[in-house]
Amino acid sequence: MPKARRARGSGPGPGVPLAEQILQEAAPRARRAGAQDEEEREPGYVDARLSRRILQQARRQQEELEAEHGPGAPQQRSATLGAGSDSEDDEEWPSLEAAAGRGGEVAVDPEDEAAIERFMNKNPPLRRTLADIILEKITEKQTEVDTALSEASGCPMPQLDPRVLEVYRGVREVLSKYRSGKLPKAFKIIPALSNWEQILYITEPEAWTAAAMYQATRIFSSNLKERMAQRFYNLVLLPRVRDDIAEYKRLNFHLYMALKKALFKPAAWFKGILIPLCESGTCTLREAIIIGSILTKCSIPVLHSSAAMLKLAEMQYNGANSIFLRLLIDKKYALPFRVVDALVFHFLAFRTDQRVLPVLWHQSFLALAQRYKEDLSSEQKEALLELLKFHSHPQISPEIRRELMNSKTRDVEEQQPAAME
Repeated sequence: MPKARRARGSGPGPGVPLAEQILQEAAPRARRAGAQDEEEREPGYVDARLSRRILQQARRQQEELEAEHGPGAPQQRSATLGAGSDSEDDEEWPSLEAAAGRGGEVAVDPEDEAAIERFMNKNPPLRRTLADIILEKITEKQTEVDTALSEASGCPMPQLDPRVLEVYRGVREVLSKYRSGKLPKAFKIIPALSNWEQILYITEPEAWTAAAMYQATRIFSSNLKERMAQRFYNLVLLPRVRDDIAEYKRLNFHLYMALKKALFKPAAWFKGILIPLCESGTCTLREAIIIGSILTKCSIPVLHSSAAMLKLAEMQYNGANSIFLRLLIDKKYALPFRVVDALVFHFLAFRTDQRVLPVLWHQSFLALAQRYKEDLSSEQKEALLELLKFHSHPQISPEIRRELMNSKTRDVEEQQPAAME
């Protein structure tokens, strides 16, 4: 029977005393243990488990700071957005801070603010909320079947199953305290329901946290059709944004990101937020600056922006129009002549206006002259030069005149190809 081979390097050779064998085997172990102790004693060494504990503790502390002081610098919000946040959000806070001023505050010129207030609607229509719409629908539906609400019950939605009411009242409690993490599945399926407005009413959107509003906007903008998304923007998101700005003189970061996410459907955004805001006649300078900064940052298809500019140019002037028009003009779209003509007529309509126009109006006029001077006809340029005699600004009007006089006209460009033929 052959001998079993000893593994190479497994120990000292034969003939070595037992005491020396033990010492030789113990020496490498001691060296390895000493090296490991030195590594553990190094001040910069932190194992994976300890790293996780440190990060968890830092996240808890950051959430406590957020709850006490609100969202602050960029490094303070990684814990507040939680699992539902996008990686792109980290890139947006510095630009928002630059637009809205240090700490999110919006720098507003008192003179410009007073000038805009002079053009506001003194008797604005009552703001319709989601609750008003739901109650109207319930009343119409019950009138059709010749039934009436029971005054004693006090329940505005008797047709809903009590179990459904219980579930979404629980969702309401979650959304009123939500900060980060996953949302209830019952809330995520609301866009797929035919009576989604009624279900949404149970959750009381006015009681949601700002973080919950952001997550809800992501869900609804992605899953609702354009017409329904427009209703969500107009009845839920816009009132919340306006109330937040009015109360805090700034806009919560989560609500700002909700407005930005809502641009996933640009037509619904314009019809549900921008146009109603201007039509209300009560848009403040602060609101226009904050909401307008989204137009500057985001890429918007030219057709949607053209339709919005056409609507803004034709509606009754209230001051905020000039801000949004200037921001859209500065995006340097290749606008159809119909939109350029509407912008020209918008400014020419002020020839008979005896009021002192705000500086924002002159800035918007200058933007039109700078961006689209070669898309104007010779008649339009003459009319705009005449307009400068009625409404002039010592610094801005000379620039407008220089832009208009030192540029080509579109009718001359149209005649040149015909002459060459």
